[in-house]
Amino acid sequence: MLLGVVFVVSTLIFAVQDENKTQELKKTIEAEESVDKSSYRITAIDIPADLNFAKEVVPQNDPEIMERVDREFLVNTYWQSNALLLMKRANKYFPVIEPILAKNGIPDDFKYLAVAESALTNVVSHAGATGFWQIMKGTGKEYGLEINSNVDERYHLEKSTQVACDYLNRWYKKYGSWTLTAAAYNAGPGAINKYLGIQKVDDYYDLLLGQETGRYVFRIMAIKEILSNPDKYGFDIDKDDMYSAIPTFKVELNEPVTNFADFASKYEINYKILKRHNPWLREAHLNNASRKKYVLEIPNKGYYKAM
Repeated sequence: MLLGVVFVVSTLIFAVQDENKTQELKKTIEAEESVDKSSYRITAIDIPADLNFAKEVVPQNDPEIMERVDREFLVNTYWQSNALLLMKRANKYFPVIEPILAKNGIPDDFKYLAVAESALTNVVSHAGATGFWQIMKGTGKEYGLEINSNVDERYHLEKSTQVACDYLNRWYKKYGSWTLTAAAYNAGPGAINKYLGIQKVDDYYDLLLGQETGRYVFRIMAIKEILSNPDKYGFDIDKDDMYSAIPTFKVELNEPVTNFADFASKYEINYKILKRHNPWLREAHLNNASRKKYVLEIPNKGYYKAM
């Protein structure tokens, strides 16, 4: 009889405990759901009322234009990993690009064109466009870059940025519009001239273009706005999180180099580090029969050992 009473009491105790645990679990789940809903929400994007590219105003009273703008803001805001990478790289490379644009009278907004073209990486497109500014081989040579198996200056950030400036200034003189100039950078001036002639308009926002070029300027504007105002778009990134340039000094070279691994060891670095700072060197040696002067970037002595 006593055992039966003990069993009943034990059962009641466990039942009460289970009920208490269930209620506690329920409260915990509700609290977590409440936190999630308040701290992270997928929402529509508020488009700035003064949206512009190089001070050329977007016709925001046009609903079709605004749908295209909205798409780029949504895609580039909610592709968070990519946006964070762009912010980190911009901190490293914009200080190199900005003064070259300014010196050539190119609006500062065009640094975001380089972001749209290459994500600030030395990529090569399926068509062969190369480097941060995605310069084609013929265009690079036309504007004075050295491009061969030994050296490809499309990978040289300063020199390729100068070529981009020369190209942009050339076509701005023709179009008198930075938006059309940006479109010509993407599609080529031949295509833009053709579209302008067929459609009998003279404004980027009035043109019916292919999907890539039709999105191009809007994508640049979205990237510009998000990278300029990360907090507004939900990005929490500190200065310490950014990538930064490694301090270097310059070495002039006007003779052939038979082996860049041996050359690098003279400066207490390895071949990989030498190529990282001079990606325009495309082979492990340099012919340089003409004794042309090249300038290499070498990391400050002891920098990599100190890491």
